[in-house]
Amino acid sequence: MEFPSKLLENLVYNISQLSGIGKRSALRIALEILRKPKEYSRDLSDSIFDFKTKIKHCSKCHNISDKDICDICSDLSRDQSIICVVEDIRDVMAIENTNLYNGLYHVLGGVISPIEGIGPDNLNIVSLEKKISDEKINEIIFALSATIEADTTSFYLFKILNKLDVKVSVLARGIPVGDQLEYTDEATLARSIQNRRPYESNISN
Repeated sequence: MEFPSKLLENLVYNISQLSGIGKRSALRIALEILRKPKEYSRDLSDSIFDFKTKIKHCSKCHNISDKDICDICSDLSRDQSIICVVEDIRDVMAIENTNLYNGLYHVLGGVISPIEGIGPDNLNIVSLEKKISDEKINEIIFALSATIEADTTSFYLFKILNKLDVKVSVLARGIPVGDQLEYTDEATLARSIQNRRPYESNISN
């Protein structure tokens, strides 16, 4: 791709480094920024810098937050005995949008994927085990995507949690195989949460 300006080329390159954005999409974004007032560019730059430098990870669930403990974990009206285990923050947002779940969360930070060099030690598993041991947790819900890597992660977690006195359940399979949780429509996701079943029966079928 030939550029009439080195400044444009540099901006397109940096935007295209974001996951899921190719150079053509990056070019459209760059030209849109050019059309905006100068103040917009300054506000955009400031918001990106503030987000990168000031965002925190909740010390309890690893969700992102403006504070050390996120609003969900600090909300005492939520059911403190249930933890929904998800891959990342987008899944927390997707489940919250259903308005049907009132427990807590635990963000793993990904799934086990040997091909990508992601093993159990790269995920927030130790803190989950400690949380269950230290607090009165009655149920763990696996709310991971319907992928091979997610299934592998669920099985690995189940082997660990099976040693603890806690019920382990999994979302009902209303989510198409291979789909990411964040792209599942709210109605399907809501039904999957409501109709969750014990993890043991899931692996025996």
